[in-house]
Amino acid sequence: MYDHPPLPPLDASMTGGEDFSKESLTQLKGTVEHIIYANEDNGYTVMDFGLEDDVITACGILPYVTDGDSLILWGNWVHNPKYGRQFKVEQYERNMPADSAAILRYLASRTIKGIGPRLAERIVSHFGDETLDVMENHPEWLADVPGISRRKAAEISADFKAKAGIRSAMLFFRDYFGAAMTVKIYKQLGAGAVDLAKKNPYRLCDEVEGIGFERADQMAMSLGLDPHSEERAMSGVRYILTSNAARNGHVCLPREKLIEAATSLLQAERKQVEDAVATLLDMGALVSHRFEGQDLIYDKSSDRQEKYIADKLLLLDRLCPAVDAGDVNAFIAREEREQGVSYAKGQKQAIVAALSGGVMLLTGGPGTGKTTVVHALLHIFRSMDMTVALCAPTGRAAKRLSESTSTEAKTIHRLLEMEFEEGSGHGRFRRNEQDLLEESVIIVDEASMVDNALMCSLCKAIKPGARLILIGDADQLPSVGAGRVLNDLIDSGRFSTVRLTEIFRQAGESLIITNAHAINEGVYPDLTVKNNDFFFLPRRHDREIADTVVELCATRLPRAYGKATEGGIQIITPSRKGEAGTENLNRRLQKELNPPAKGKRELTFRDTVFRVGDRVMQTKNNYDITWESGSSVDRTEGSGVFNGDIGTVIFVDPAEGEMVVSFDDKEATYTGDMLDELEHAWAVTVHKSQGSEYPFVIIPVYNAPPLLLVRNLLYTAVTRAQRMVILVGREDVIRTMVDNNRQTLRYTGLSLRLRRGR
Repeated sequence: MYDHPPLPPLDASMTGGEDFSKESLTQLKGTVEHIIYANEDNGYTVMDFGLEDDVITACGILPYVTDGDSLILWGNWVHNPKYGRQFKVEQYERNMPADSAAILRYLASRTIKGIGPRLAERIVSHFGDETLDVMENHPEWLADVPGISRRKAAEISADFKAKAGIRSAMLFFRDYFGAAMTVKIYKQLGAGAVDLAKKNPYRLCDEVEGIGFERADQMAMSLGLDPHSEERAMSGVRYILTSNAARNGHVCLPREKLIEAATSLLQAERKQVEDAVATLLDMGALVSHRFEGQDLIYDKSSDRQEKYIADKLLLLDRLCPAVDAGDVNAFIAREEREQGVSYAKGQKQAIVAALSGGVMLLTGGPGTGKTTVVHALLHIFRSMDMTVALCAPTGRAAKRLSESTSTEAKTIHRLLEMEFEEGSGHGRFRRNEQDLLEESVIIVDEASMVDNALMCSLCKAIKPGARLILIGDADQLPSVGAGRVLNDLIDSGRFSTVRLTEIFRQAGESLIITNAHAINEGVYPDLTVKNNDFFFLPRRHDREIADTVVELCATRLPRAYGKATEGGIQIITPSRKGEAGTENLNRRLQKELNPPAKGKRELTFRDTVFRVGDRVMQTKNNYDITWESGSSVDRTEGSGVFNGDIGTVIFVDPAEGEMVVSFDDKEATYTGDMLDELEHAWAVTVHKSQGSEYPFVIIPVYNAPPLLLVRNLLYTAVTRAQRMVILVGREDVIRTMVDNNRQTLRYTGLSLRLRRGR
């Protein structure tokens, strides 16, 4: 049964930007005495700040401040374990120097490119109190100063205006966003950010990641813009599409649902929203397709991605030469003889399908022999002198695939050679239509995690004539990002698909495996056995559940299994909220497993304390985070950390607001403006656990929101465990989840396009 969800209303978590109220903060007025540290990329600054009768250390996002600047700061006093008392700046204003002496000090500090102390003296001597006005409005006059050519005068003015632009942005946006978001806006929109925002604030939510419609709408209303304007209606419509892609995984929306949701969001007349949709379609910003009697509306990017996936997969399947059936049978017989195995019927079907077409889909639950098929295919393809690339969506999944096949496997991002694109703030894949992958066979594990955007990028890099084999468990939760690629491809019926169902003897001895399959088939798991790898600890109340989970992590499991539990216990919960949700459990587990200690550095970011030794997770794709990997002799550098990556904090520099996190295959450096993308990860939600496996998994089962108490969520959580599963909580909730086979529908058109043949 599918559940067609109502499109959700906005909430604060989707509106972007930082909450900021000067009334709750301390105000300081003074002068920058000395810049101790400044990060040019994100504006994070540490400085000596002179008050009327004292000099303090202040730190925060303060782009382009320099020695001699007169500032008003708003923030809070904090205690840094290494550097002592500091003032953490949340917002600031700069008072531009007004007289000749102040201007000279400002320019002599080398704030403006091309001006040093001596040239500053000559400029100020020539123009006096009017110096800054000349630099901004009459740059050609600077050429009257000895040592300044017309070209240099233009360069000085351009740099001054750029710095003036961020100053005006800070002043204008201070009532709407914090400093970090203002820097982001300025980088995206440039020196004209203020004028663009005044003219159409809704461009912010369309063009700046992290700003939602509600925040842009608040700005528009405060500026007196017409609440019935066409710009507002069009932005609201586009926001409904993008927010539902991010939150609910919809690639598109039926026209009627889009109009209903936008009308509710905007509190507007239906006719105005219909007109906005029509205008956006005429402009090409939105695209409409009619599938099976229903109009589906896409934004342009999502439509282009989905069409490319469909076209490329059909092309791959058509162009790839099939291997003769007799040869396939001979390959299978040889593998069985050389490897000393006897393949099951389903496994043989999978091998035949992989050699018979360009696109093949292999699905099945745990213990059904998918890895055995991969082993066989690797041997067969190599014997045919065909090169193979193994990959998976996450680092953990790629590492597990490498270990199980004794063959190097990469993340899809690494296979496609992700690189940071200067100036855009986004990553790009070097491998694409112009630089195709050389391999003849691409095998993707954990394919249920692959969303439309990543699948499109992968398809672009596969050369015509190559084979694509997608392996995954179609009964698990779909990808975090928009789409349901694996299921759409299966549902289309256009490609060879094999579902493995037989549980092999050794796997059948594991209650994790047998109970996982029982859950998937709607049968209650066996909760009575006490001497296997699947345990149930009944607890009635959420506080009792949380207490037991913490006790298991801190004492009971380490005492029973020793070093095997180090870094190997993962709590997987249905929800973030509640006493047994991730937020509360992570607070308690940090206190229990990694308490403060002398010499252990920590860094406070908003309400979160990050400490060396903390287990943390990246919560969104960020292509700007730099990392290093390998030994000191063979060191590799790169950028990009992705949603769901889990690592450990290994270094903290409180003075500079930076941390280093060690992930499975790299060490990444986080600057202050990136810390809102990290959260503690002793406990994670089921959605965030996808693609990963852990030796010990603890699952709190409590009365979470009904939409989360579903069968495939419990099934996904159980199948994350390698050695042991412990369910802690209420048996009635387990039964409710097994009985509830409702699957949330994702609106996509991929299977429909494939059936149509384009």
